[in-house]
Amino acid sequence: MPVSPRRPARLQGRVFRGSLVVAQGLLSRTELRSAAWRPLFRDVYADAQLAVTHRTRCAAAARWVLPPGAVITGRSAAALYGAGSVAAHEPLDVLVPAGQRFGPVSGLVVHTGTIAATDVAVREDIPLTTPTRTCWDLAQWLQTEEAVAIVDRLAHQRLVALPQLLSDARTHVGKRGWKRMMRVAELADAGAESAPESRLRVRIVLAGLPTPVTQFIVERDGRFVARLDLAWPHLKVAVEYDGLWHHDPEQFHRDRRRLNRLIGDDWIVLHVTAKRFREDFEGFLNELRHALRSRSGYQPR
Repeated sequence: MPVSPRRPARLQGRVFRGSLVVAQGLLSRTELRSAAWRPLFRDVYADAQLAVTHRTRCAAAARWVLPPGAVITGRSAAALYGAGSVAAHEPLDVLVPAGQRFGPVSGLVVHTGTIAATDVAVREDIPLTTPTRTCWDLAQWLQTEEAVAIVDRLAHQRLVALPQLLSDARTHVGKRGWKRMMRVAELADAGAESAPESRLRVRIVLAGLPTPVTQFIVERDGRFVARLDLAWPHLKVAVEYDGLWHHDPEQFHRDRRRLNRLIGDDWIVLHVTAKRFREDFEGFLNELRHALRSRSGYQPR
């Protein structure tokens, strides 16, 4: 019969440096390669029974892998702030001080740049870029709609203030990346409630259409009627993003009943599914343009 891998109590549920536990005699190198332990980075292991998350890997990298002065940044930092999520298997974004040689390291996306003391925060013992610096980095490294989707979440959680982001970008005129930061800050909206809605809004605006109001509340005689994902209230045109509603059919029916109340108020409500957003966005844009043009008062750009 096969022998079960040895699992010392001191290492159960832990993340550790492999060479250290071998030097201490807790495991042999052969035992370290058994199914009981999961490699996270070179010479860094976790108990295979531990639920490894992106945060687990960020903490392990900060403690065992990153050089002095380096920090977690980008999408990884945003995820640690609760603004978006990164799967456990995806690489970490890290920022290393300019001029310091480091990497490449499997499992890390290594960026280099100037890191001011005011750019660094510590969250649950993990050094990471501040929300403001994180926004700057996201604007440089991601496509505009992806960067805006994360900045929206940071602003929604009041971790950053969009007017301040714009002001900061203006003070860095001429600095590499300032125009990208300006664009992202201009497009961001703290009212957005989901990443797909953010991406949809950004694509609409980048297509040359007027910027919609997010999460607009419709009232009748002072009473709540509906809340709309995106709306042009003066034209009574709205767009609703239909994502994974099939996982909650009751919510879907409630949403449809809610939107039906708008018919009597002469609203046009267009719906976009995740599939259509991916595969036929131009077709949807044509429908939206037609809806906006059908209303007097629409001023195309």
